[in-house]
Amino acid sequence: MTRPRRSLLFMPGSNARALEKARNLPADGLILDLEDSVAPDAKVKAREQIAQAVQAKGFGKREVWVRTNGLDTPFWRDDVAMAGAVEPDGILVPKISTVEDLGRIGARLGEVGAPATIKVWAMIETARAVLDADRLAGAARDPKTRLAGFVFGPNDLSRETRIRMLPDRAALVPIITHCILAARAHGLDFLDGPYSDIGNVDGFAAECAQGRDLGFDGKTLIHPSHIDACNAIFTPPAEEVAEARKIIAAFELPENAARGAIQLDGRMVERLHAEMAKRTIAIADAIEKMG
Repeated sequence: MTRPRRSLLFMPGSNARALEKARNLPADGLILDLEDSVAPDAKVKAREQIAQAVQAKGFGKREVWVRTNGLDTPFWRDDVAMAGAVEPDGILVPKISTVEDLGRIGARLGEVGAPATIKVWAMIETARAVLDADRLAGAARDPKTRLAGFVFGPNDLSRETRIRMLPDRAALVPIITHCILAARAHGLDFLDGPYSDIGNVDGFAAECAQGRDLGFDGKTLIHPSHIDACNAIFTPPAEEVAEARKIIAAFELPENAARGAIQLDGRMVERLHAEMAKRTIAIADAIEKMG
């Protein structure tokens, strides 16, 4: 099933009002956070509030994830156990660096009897994760890892590597491309990281467009004001969808059934374009169903 993930909004688990407000926001998904947005002395309360929110449901068609604390903290085991009990769509784990890290998460989910529907998303935000992106993505072949995709974490990566966060992300583009290739080679989705300059509307739009063009499936967000622009930029334009439908229709004609390439409107179109068109149509149809 193709699922739109244009916009996934982080919501602090320690803020009960924010968790309630999340039920009516137009994001494709919500990430109920136990990590960066929650102070150490509020972790337990936040875990309880997230558990109550997920169990209460009411999020409509939005995908719901829980971001756990990292494996280097004393909190992650209880975070994963809670998620296994209340059954969100997925858990997002920060600072995943090795296949062994994924194994620990999968083993913990197994220990608590978490249903197989709970998928694991790994944050790529360490130098080791970037260097071993192909190995990490390849771990998805082991169903015990439950790995469904990556989320880019630019801020922690910048801190660890000393790569500067320039406005156009020029210094990060090679890293992003490397990780996207790894994800795609193993059939994984990949979401862009958040944009920190909340009030910079033009800068946010530019980064969304850049992320879309680099191959990200969507973007994680830290403020509700970013949702509409993000959804618009990651939605296939109507003319692109119409062109995709035209390509599919052309290849479905009896005279083109065995052809690898055809002429359409005066240009050469290959069957690989038909496969790309199917993806465009699937995303557009899924977005329409989201309402």
